[in-house]
Amino acid sequence: MQITAPKFKENATKALHDASLQKALGNVERGFVAKRAKAAAALPEFDALRDAARDIKNHTLENLDLYLEAYEEKVTAAGGHVHWASTAKDARDAILDICKTANARTVTKGKSMITEEIGLNDHLEKNGIHPIETDLGEYIIQLRGETPSHIIAPAVHVNKEEIEADFRRVHTHLPKDRQITEPTALLSEARVVLRQEYFNADVGITGANFLIAETGSSIIVTNEGNGDLTQTLPRVHIVVASIEKVVPTLEDVSTILRVLARSATGQDMSVYTTLSTGPKRPEDPDGPDEYHVILLDNGRSSMLGTEFQDMLRCIRCGACMNHCPVYHAVGGHAYGSVYPGPMGAVLTPKLWGIDQSGHLPNASTFCGRCESVCPMRIPLPKMMRHWRERAFEAHQEPAAQRYGLSLWAFLAKRPKLYHLATGIAARGMAMLGGSKRRLSSLPLAGGWTKHRDLPAPEPKTFLQQWAEGKR
Repeated sequence: MQITAPKFKENATKALHDASLQKALGNVERGFVAKRAKAAAALPEFDALRDAARDIKNHTLENLDLYLEAYEEKVTAAGGHVHWASTAKDARDAILDICKTANARTVTKGKSMITEEIGLNDHLEKNGIHPIETDLGEYIIQLRGETPSHIIAPAVHVNKEEIEADFRRVHTHLPKDRQITEPTALLSEARVVLRQEYFNADVGITGANFLIAETGSSIIVTNEGNGDLTQTLPRVHIVVASIEKVVPTLEDVSTILRVLARSATGQDMSVYTTLSTGPKRPEDPDGPDEYHVILLDNGRSSMLGTEFQDMLRCIRCGACMNHCPVYHAVGGHAYGSVYPGPMGAVLTPKLWGIDQSGHLPNASTFCGRCESVCPMRIPLPKMMRHWRERAFEAHQEPAAQRYGLSLWAFLAKRPKLYHLATGIAARGMAMLGGSKRRLSSLPLAGGWTKHRDLPAPEPKTFLQQWAEGKR
């Protein structure tokens, strides 16, 4: 996938002045934040479950090679095939080979951020295979020629009126005078159009929320049921997942599932939690004849044992971006990456390089909301600071900014000199009619990012100033 993360400042400025986008972004806070808070408050053991989920993933990552080998063994025993992919290209090539062997001309797809990461749709199209997204949000953005702007609500940036216009533009075989102004009507039309595609598809491709080492099963969590049709009706089912999705046992995954939906959509559980284990057995009434799993690394193994290992606990719930004031202000496309928001600000530099995405770890007010709501207790602000340090050490920041930070660091390590300098600066500002508040009263010497006792800037002002080079 081609990313535009280097243009984050330009993207953010454009997003702030996009009236239609700003209207749509209002749905993020209204649709997710209050629901998550209510769901968490209704479960007394919610924080204890977060701790347990974190510990399960930590244990798994510390023994990842063993659990991946156990998972492969179980998949093979159930009649499936595991394909190891070190890079995005390896994954694309493996999927294309499977599709060509099946003489596939059409594939249906469930929502999968990994297939977005590897740029699968474009690759299939270039090789004469037509992919059809069956998740409603993914279907909408496919019609629009766009990428997802959110990891669980890919079309959250689109308004109802825009969806209606897209459906009328593409669904020309339906009556022109049909009424599709209401969301329920739009949903019904999408179902009618997609229904036949499930039966026509030669291959079904899904992602996986979890892979179970104990049984060799893959799990998808959905609210629409499209994933079930995608993986049971075609002759071939391909699961595309990254290596950190493995979990030791079904009991372990049941713990994590209790925090997933509550953190993502405010539901106790998603409507569908579907387990798939191997191809159809002789006694099964339906299911695929072939079952393939593509296990993607794409830089993740290099995160093990580093300051970024905790990022591999992520279960893609989207809570961090749902609560992020920067995401609320500019949306997902401004980040120029498959993965937006705070989790994307940490993961994207690892996948595509800090030289291509150095702006993203700086796209934060460091208010700490992302870490406070993360069901896996991932220290996102801490890891963003690590990326900032790496960008600074690589001299990727403007010279004036580097020298300014070096001067600040020199003074911060010498409290007496620091207070003298800030006192002089405060008196100078007062003489010039500026703020009379003493700069030395601010807790900078103690490290504001540690204590987070400075008020977070108003998001749009912060981004506007940053885009103009004032921050």
